Amino acid sequence: MSEPHQEIWLFRHGETEWSLSGAHTSRTDLPLTANGLKQAQELAPRLKGRKFALVLTSPMSRARETCRLVGFGDQAEVTDDLKEWDYGAYEGRSTPDIRKENPSWQLWRDGVVQGELVEHVGARVARLIERCSKVDGDVALFAHGHVLRILTAVWLGLPPGEGKLFALNTGTMSVLGYEHEYRVIRRWNSSSAC
Repeated sequence: MSEPHQEIWLFRHGETEWSLSGAHTSRTDLPLTANGLKQAQELAPRLKGRKFALVLTSPMSRARETCRLVGFGDQAEVTDDLKEWDYGAYEGRSTPDIRKENPSWQLWRDGVVQGELVEHVGARVARLIERCSKVDGDVALFAHGHVLRILTAVWLGLPPGEGKLFALNTGTMSVLGYEHEYRVIRRWNSSSAC
């Protein structure tokens, strides 16, 4: 059996006003801040000459703009499977704000009201991983913090809720791959400063 060599590169979009304030952002289409634009632009030199067999992006402008600034906008295909976890009634609200009503609330344990179950996000990213595995070459995904964390958990064979273990900053790239036949994290939460 030959060892798999494919890598899946994950790019979290640059900073937005809500990511800066800690507000949960899924379906609200916010632009990048000036700093978010800078974060994306600073990733580009690290990818000069890098080729991807497939580039996918969330339909949200913050992810598409990050993809463009990194240098892969012309190659990118939009997919709803990379949309952020739908936070439902918690959209635009921060954890401290939500805890005023529900002091013990934890996103990864309790989920959201009128939104998406973490298991449903897990099913979306499992479908995406399957699609990527059929590509001959490396893949780049431009998306959002929680969906990429859930994708990483599913990649590693963990339940989707274990995405809680993988903190992910804005304007960063991470790489999933293989060591022998095992799926692993090859690089995590790397910014232009690293």
